[in-house]
Amino acid sequence: MQLENLESFILEKLHKNLPHYLTYHNANHTEEVIQHAMELGKGEDLSDYELSILRTAAILHDSGFLISNIDHEKYSCQLAREYLPGHDYTQEEIEQVCRIIMTTQIPQSAFDKISRVLCDADIYYLGTNDYQLHSGRLFRELKHFTPDISNESWLRQQINFLESHSYFTDTAKNKLNARKKLNLRHVKTSLKQHNQSHNDFRVADILLMVAGSVIASFAFKSFLIPNHFLDGGVTGISLLLSAVYHFDFPITLILVNIPLIILGVYVVSKKFAVKTFSSLIIVSLCTHFIHFPEVVMASDRVLISIFGGFFVGVGLGLNIRAGAAMDGIEVLAVYTLKRSSFTMTEIILFINAIIFIIAGFHFGIETALYSMLTYFTATKTADYVVEGIEAYTGVTIISANSEHIKEKLVNEMGRGITIYKGERGFLPGKYEIHSEVDIIFTVITRLELRKLKNLVYAEDPKAFIFASTIKETSGGVLKRRASH
Repeated sequence: MQLENLESFILEKLHKNLPHYLTYHNANHTEEVIQHAMELGKGEDLSDYELSILRTAAILHDSGFLISNIDHEKYSCQLAREYLPGHDYTQEEIEQVCRIIMTTQIPQSAFDKISRVLCDADIYYLGTNDYQLHSGRLFRELKHFTPDISNESWLRQQINFLESHSYFTDTAKNKLNARKKLNLRHVKTSLKQHNQSHNDFRVADILLMVAGSVIASFAFKSFLIPNHFLDGGVTGISLLLSAVYHFDFPITLILVNIPLIILGVYVVSKKFAVKTFSSLIIVSLCTHFIHFPEVVMASDRVLISIFGGFFVGVGLGLNIRAGAAMDGIEVLAVYTLKRSSFTMTEIILFINAIIFIIAGFHFGIETALYSMLTYFTATKTADYVVEGIEAYTGVTIISANSEHIKEKLVNEMGRGITIYKGERGFLPGKYEIHSEVDIIFTVITRLELRKLKNLVYAEDPKAFIFASTIKETSGGVLKRRASH
């Protein structure tokens, strides 16, 4: 057997030819399986010949991924029959290797002591401190083939597999079972926390929508309607129709928004449309049934304009944080954006310009200007409610332990990351000392910065972290405050 030549030949193929999306079943995994197979094989007192067969099967057990990710064990055997004759293996030895490889197919089906060792080596990570690292890699790989798989579904799959799995060899049981039980408890805890977070999120949505709607109703009934001041967007159109034609404002607000809510089902999502419609119903009911005092100050209409806009902005911002909206103009802007060369800002500005021009003709230029001030105040207030506390922050991390940090950022914090290839070192007096390093960049909210630092320093107390405020973000994988 030309075992060393075979190992070099296969590993070179795996390193060069396996697709990048195989984040778990890659050449590194094969190298680890070879190492663990030798460790367990010696612990099980396998003979030198048995260790050679075991090592051969470990080298080839995932080589089938070079051909297909489906039934890869079968293709691994196909490659074994193709390559092993040229490395001085007999036909009997080749078939023995193939039988052992096939036992690693899930559910595993070991039939002798060599296959039992290989099966344990193949999923050795279940009982190690690096369980989360490897399970994260496997999850990313599965996401490539099954994009719809959720974190909750993956956690449940892990729990089912860990509960049903048993190592075959006494060496693996004695070395790995205690940690495997601890890993199972951690996964169950993660699932429990995920479910609690999901339920709390729903309750928070309702509370934010109710609070935002009541505050917005107060602004409409106490400040804007008595003074004929307008807001922008569809709310401004509703206020304008109510003032000019004496329509009932709550009913007008709902009727004008209904076509845009229906459009929102297709442009954004059904969940967003339902939340927005619920928010509008609450606003309309509060405006109609709750008695708010009217604020009319002819001597200081600037205060009315500013504070009216402030309360509208607070209400709008709270609804946006809940994943809803009180105004369908954004939906219209998104719809128009896809069918024109105008930006969303230009579309919204154009619609609002028409509203304020009409207001100027009907109520005078002074009222139109006050309305513009109201709109400006509402917009800035809503921006602060939504973005001010949780402004996005770009974080760059340089660490010698970047691999574990990457896994933590993606799987624990749910953040997308970008990796730059760089070099660290070049210190004064030690300029010639340097090494390659993965430079990690991610985008988080300001409130998450402390959590991120704790996570990074737990893995590498010497890590270098610097952060900078980001004024605008779009695209990529950002954590949403509300799921639309």
